[in-house]
Formats: sequence, C-alpha cells, structure tokens
Amino acid sequence: MRIAEIFQSIQGEGFLSGAPSVFVRTSGCPLRCRFCDTPYAAWAPEGEQLSVQQVVARAASYDAPYVVITGGEPMLWKKLVLLTAELRRLGRHVTIETAGIRYLPVQCDLMSISPKLSNSAPSPAQSPQWPLRHERLRHAPEVIRRLVREYTYQIKFVIDAPADCLEVEQYLQQFPEIDRTRVLLMPQGVDRQTLAEKAQWLIPYCQEHGLHYCPRVHIELFGNVRGK
Repeated sequence: MRIAEIFQSIQGEGFLSGAPSVFVRTSGCPLRCRFCDTPYAAWAPEGEQLSVQQVVARAASYDAPYVVITGGEPMLWKKLVLLTAELRRLGRHVTIETAGIRYLPVQCDLMSISPKLSNSAPSPAQSPQWPLRHERLRHAPEVIRRLVREYTYQIKFVIDAPADCLEVEQYLQQFPEIDRTRVLLMPQGVDRQTLAEKAQWLIPYCQEHGLHYCPRVHIELFGNVRGK
C-alpha cells in the first residue's frame, strides 16, 4: 500500500471528534476535488510502499485506541481488507474515511462517508482533463446503499455556500434508507476565519432541518498543518 503518512492526533470531524486517534493516510484518489486539503494524497500523490504488517506495526506503536484510515481514497487498496482485520484483531476501533465511490468488504466500526457534491468539481484551470472525469466518478449510488446497509455509518457533506444545502436535500431524497440523524454538514475551509463565517449560517440551517453541524476541530486547534 502507498502510505502518505501515519501520525497521532485527535479526530477533528464527525461523531468521534476529540477522540485520540492514529491516522493512516493512504495515497491516491480517483477524484480531484477543487477544495482538496490533502493534495499530497490526491492531486500529486506521494508516500512510501508499505506492507500491511508494516502499517499495522507503525499504527500500533501509538497508544491511541482509535485508528482512522483516510486518504486519498483508502478503498482503492484491496489490502485494506487485511489491514482492517489486523487492526480490529489488536482491539483498535477502526474508522474508514471514504468518498463512497468504491466498495471493499472491510472490517470497521465506523464508515465515514463523504459524498462529493457538485461544488467539489475542479476547474479547467486546475486541470483541463479532470472536470468531466471527476463528475463521472463522484457519485456511485449502489456503493452508498451497500455501505449504509452493511456498516455503522456517518454521512458528511462539505458545504461551501447556502445553495449546497438544497443539493444535500436532493441527494438525501435518493436514499430514504439514510438516517438523517447520522448526516453532518461541514463548512468548507482550511482557516479559522472562513470556518467561523460559514458557521454563522450553517449552524442555524442544521438546527432548523434536523441535521448535525460538523466543525473541523483540528483546523480550529492546529490550523491547516500536515500531521495534525
């Protein structure tokens, strides 16, 4: 597996925010989101090739009880099935962060699904060949249905503007099986000021529509710093 980084911090997003966690970041992604905050795992993938045993050993060297496997897109790697099994065997709580575009029969305690809305599309200026490919790949309904059916899950949407909230509602109409109490709306931004400005209108929206507001605690605490 190509691994961009392994480090310990706290979970910054979702229902487990604040939990002491080891992050295993795989490198490589079939999408190219406009606002990707880990370009070293997507736009320009980097990292080292490690065996499952090496990844497990490094993750186990930290004492945090939670392991978050993220990316990039970790579901690209077939060895993720073995990796999750080994981590669970060691008694770790495993979360997988995925865009919900690929399926693997992994073992995990929380499937954290981040479907990509139209706001994620890269511009031609970023890369002329990627907008159409990104649009074709970003939505995989049957994968979403299977993940929601088979795992304990949370659904996180990145919200950049108020109009994105309407798109979320249209998205959820396609999936009546999704429990709205497990849906989180997260402001797009990689600095405290931007997040605070969007929180002013996004928090009231969530309260009014029965959805969770999802802060980005790691940005608020550390800023947009790699390995935090």
